[in-house]
Amino acid sequence: MGLTTAGVNHLLGLGLGEALTSFANANAHLGVGGGAGGNTAFTIGQSDLQGASKFRKACDASFPSRAANVVTSKATFATGDANYTWDEFALFNAASSGIMLHRGMSAAFFVKNSSTVAVLTVTLTVTAA
Repeated sequence: MGLTTAGVNHLLGLGLGEALTSFANANAHLGVGGGAGGNTAFTIGQSDLQGASKFRKACDASFPSRAANVVTSKATFATGDANYTWDEFALFNAASSGIMLHRGMSAAFFVKNSSTVAVLTVTLTVTAA
């Protein structure tokens, strides 16, 4: 999983007090993608999921959360949400458009169908070099 250029610049702007949309619970959405392009390698310039199928879900209450240098995001996908093979995931600060903080991928890491409620939890650990 990698941080995007737009995501890093956005975090820096938030840290400097710029009037930007945060990744707090009121705005945070985990997105999942699949299909053609879902296995496209991560590049720092990406601004959205790459798969043909894309779906964003608002994060559950009290997420994202931070402990030390780890940010944890969690969203519950209902039976009618994102019913396809998931190949990628990302954290956004909006239900559509907005800033994609990071993108991770793993070919067919989950197959979601209409009889399944899925909980996706993503942890991002940031360390200083």
